[in-house]
Amino acid sequence: MGHTETKRILPTGLRLAPSQVWGSIRLVPVLRDEVRGDLRFARRTYDDDLTIVSLKGGLMEPGLKYVSYVPHGLVMGWDDRSRSASAVFGTQLHKPEGKALKVGPFTVRVLHRMAHREDKNRLRLLPLHLAMEGFLALHFGGPEVAWAEYSHEALSRGLDPRSEWSVPGWSSTAFDEALRIFEIHEQQVGVLIFHADLLLSAFIVSHPEDYRALHRALLEDFYGDLLLQYGFLGDVPPLSLSVDDRRVSSLGDLRAAVEQMRKDWGAFQGFMAGGVFGAEVSATTVYEAGPFHLERFVTGLSPSEENHLGEVIVRGDGTLEYLKTYRLSAAQTRRAYLLKQLAQADWNLERAAVNLKTTRNDLMLRLSNAGFGYLLKESVLQAALRQQQGRR
Repeated sequence: MGHTETKRILPTGLRLAPSQVWGSIRLVPVLRDEVRGDLRFARRTYDDDLTIVSLKGGLMEPGLKYVSYVPHGLVMGWDDRSRSASAVFGTQLHKPEGKALKVGPFTVRVLHRMAHREDKNRLRLLPLHLAMEGFLALHFGGPEVAWAEYSHEALSRGLDPRSEWSVPGWSSTAFDEALRIFEIHEQQVGVLIFHADLLLSAFIVSHPEDYRALHRALLEDFYGDLLLQYGFLGDVPPLSLSVDDRRVSSLGDLRAAVEQMRKDWGAFQGFMAGGVFGAEVSATTVYEAGPFHLERFVTGLSPSEENHLGEVIVRGDGTLEYLKTYRLSAAQTRRAYLLKQLAQADWNLERAAVNLKTTRNDLMLRLSNAGFGYLLKESVLQAALRQQQGRR
């Protein structure tokens, strides 16, 4: 575990139904025709104001903490022999977990690890937090060489602390309404969430019953600022296809035409989700749960493209069994891209500037504008600012 590889996420074993539109929100149902039943998911609620996840001995550096609002976790149950796993719903999900502390008027819960195995065939994970933790930990250690431009804090503590902002689903009334009124298909196991026809998130589980139970929990998940950014735009158009009645002379012809129309719908909506499906990602296995491997991933972090992070479980035959994604904002992508470029240049500013086709001073100003000014010595950063002002 911990090995990172480049791969592509494909919607194998799934098909897309025609989208449903409410204002600027488009929801695309994800259907599964063959449900094996040996992997199940359920929700575990946390009614605390804040959650601290202790990662000592876990996925990040020893002793580091991840602090966030965690409204719920997922409990994953499986059967090692590919038989039907029992549903993990019920009172067993409400057993105490971690420590709940009272801090003034607030309740703070301390959990251990992002993915915590509770028994032989059950794993508790914090959806998206597992992937966000990896994103925050990207090149977290900072410079390994004591380059003269970096501050004492950067050399001794790296990027500690580092934070990112997100938006809860319930902050969008349109999203709330869409989830409330839209039809859930019989074989539906997931949904693609578009806002202003830009892919906001994908959520897929292995069993239709589990999706039904988790459908409204999408309001508690966190999303990129795209959820609010286009809140005042007009409605997105419905995707309309029609049947050529000149080619229909029997019920069989009509059935074939409707089937082809649905395939065309699915193909186009899959194309709209091309930022995830078929995109090249860097994936790291973080947990082996029986025959299933839980991986977190992030796309290429190119500033000119849409970028996503998330978690995925793919069966050995390539069937996509679980997917949860988060779309990075342009600012988040820029920050991650700069860190990636610095790390690839061994944190040498001159070398990184050459790779970025810019100057050392301009690179320092970009770092400052991205929120990483604390990595640089104040005197060095001020000199870069004076030189920029002198060029005006």
